[in-house]
Amino acid sequence: MPDFFADRWQDLSPLAQDALWLVLLLLPAVITGLIVIWGFRPQALVGALLWRFRWTNLTFVFLIAISIGIGVGLIAQERGLRKGTARAAEKFDLIVAAPGSEITMMFAAVYLQPSDVPLLGGEIYNEIATHDDVDLAAPIAFGDSYLSSPVVGTTPQFVTHLAGNLAEGKLFAGSGEAVAGSRVDLKLGETFEPAHGIGDSAEEDAHAGHALTIVGRMPPTGSPWDKAILVPVESVWEVHGLTNGHGPERQTQIGPPFDADYFPGTPAILVHANELWANYALRSEFTRDDTMAFFPGAVLAQLHALMGDIRQIMSVMAVLTQVLVTAGVLTGLIALARLFSRRLALLRALGAPGRFVFAVVWSYAATLIVLGSAVGLGVGWIAVDVISSIVTARTDILVMATLDWPEFHLIAGFVSLTVLLALLPAFMAMSRNIITDLRA
Repeated sequence: MPDFFADRWQDLSPLAQDALWLVLLLLPAVITGLIVIWGFRPQALVGALLWRFRWTNLTFVFLIAISIGIGVGLIAQERGLRKGTARAAEKFDLIVAAPGSEITMMFAAVYLQPSDVPLLGGEIYNEIATHDDVDLAAPIAFGDSYLSSPVVGTTPQFVTHLAGNLAEGKLFAGSGEAVAGSRVDLKLGETFEPAHGIGDSAEEDAHAGHALTIVGRMPPTGSPWDKAILVPVESVWEVHGLTNGHGPERQTQIGPPFDADYFPGTPAILVHANELWANYALRSEFTRDDTMAFFPGAVLAQLHALMGDIRQIMSVMAVLTQVLVTAGVLTGLIALARLFSRRLALLRALGAPGRFVFAVVWSYAATLIVLGSAVGLGVGWIAVDVISSIVTARTDILVMATLDWPEFHLIAGFVSLTVLLALLPAFMAMSRNIITDLRA
């Protein structure tokens, strides 16, 4: 029998599964409501209570809404950040670097996080670049900056591979030219002098006299490369007093081929194979004692798996936080019920059954919970946009998070759980002594 239901479940489309799961999560709340109000019509009295204590009720709704909105907004960011990081790394098929940490090198070469790593020599570069299965082998040399923008040395072919056609201007064709990312605050024709290093430790005047001119601008890529300034790798070598990768007869050349004897070294090499299957062969071939080849996507998948675990923890914490907030609200409702306990006692003295009082108090509490959850959904939509913009500004990775089925499921589970908890103040109100409340 379990196999039968499992097979039927698998036959459903993902949309149908999500919708059905939402209904199942809401079902306890609906069933509880039907049982509690069966045979009674407490709506009019509940409406009167909501209006009579409207400001207090609005406070309760506001607390629940803020708790839900911020909770689902934070959880949705994990999915948005996962998509954003994957989108930022999609152009980096295979990275070859010196042996070390794949995660460190991925953050350095793909996400432009400052890191001190060993260099690969010219013989290794030429071995990769001249391989029959390699369509593009681009050196990626980092370590300099201008203000908050990393300055990265590479080849014109890499710029085309990364961004396609430029948004304006042209590719760099000389060692004094540069291409700016879409978010770099430099206009075409403006010049700058790169600093040695990145961040607070950067030496601003280390490369004085080596001015570079912006000749092109890339379109937005949704990655940290939007804040980067791309220059010829020859320029990076020259500004540090090294040979520029070419022999004396080709000193003005920009881009490959490079002369191994004049190749100062590069921290990483982006490799793009001419066939998809060849990437795996290249990774195997260049994973050896002197080189490390890895797929950034595979490393990212491992980090995403960790983020998935973190998401589960965040989801549990969000639910617990919301339950604690609602528990506080329910405690307030118990105190609030004492304010109109005399009215409820009068109803019971006039012949209203205890179940009717139970239905009124429960419906009153459930209404606040449902209203708070509905408003919280709207708060969540706003929170997602606000948090996404903050994360994007802090990480330089375009994060476009939206509320989706997991957040709807979380809210539905929260509603059912707290509606069941609302039975407690209803039971306490029904159990109060009529005579004592009438004399109050």
